Amino acid sequence: MRDLDFDALHLFARVAGLGTLSAVARERDVPVSQVSRALARIERACGARLIHRTTHGLALTAEGETFLAYCHRLTGTLDELEGEFASSSGAVSGRVRVAVSSVIAQFQMVPSLAGLAALHPGLKVELAVDDRMVDMAQAGIDIAIRTGANLPETVVARQIGTLGRGLYASPDYARAAGLPAHPDELRQHRLVTNSAVALLNHWQFIVKGKP
Repeated sequence: MRDLDFDALHLFARVAGLGTLSAVARERDVPVSQVSRALARIERACGARLIHRTTHGLALTAEGETFLAYCHRLTGTLDELEGEFASSSGAVSGRVRVAVSSVIAQFQMVPSLAGLAALHPGLKVELAVDDRMVDMAQAGIDIAIRTGANLPETVVARQIGTLGRGLYASPDYARAAGLPAHPDELRQHRLVTNSAVALLNHWQFIVKGKP
């Protein structure tokens, strides 16, 4: 996933929305082959087939539906971030210090910075990468992007998206140890946790929309 940037997410969303590669190519004024290669790169980066190509057009696979949902969430987050910086004239300048967790920084923020810099060359974005909840005023933070719901009462926040979490096992481990049929069976398994962020080690399971 590290090779994907926000342009790739936008492109996939447009392919899914317009339904044909040729329509996306016309919209971007590029050859169809270029769109096809870009889509192939996205699928290689994901390690999964995202789109079925048939004589009737394109259809998303189950993995493609999941990827599209994340595309909408993440591109929407970037659009909102850009909107925060936009003035009535569209010219943005100055320095903004953004606190962000390591995972979001690595896979979402850093790949998008080049596009943001091209759009607003006068803007200097400084990332403060930290998985801990920091005092924004004391640390000189202008914007913080965090996951979780337990925020201090003094923090003014709004939800910009939803991040799902799941449990995963390699095929080799699943064959050797089997898969749990109930959460209680996890106590008998080898688990990888994050000792630096206690919140990530609190696992609440959702069944049919209910915890």
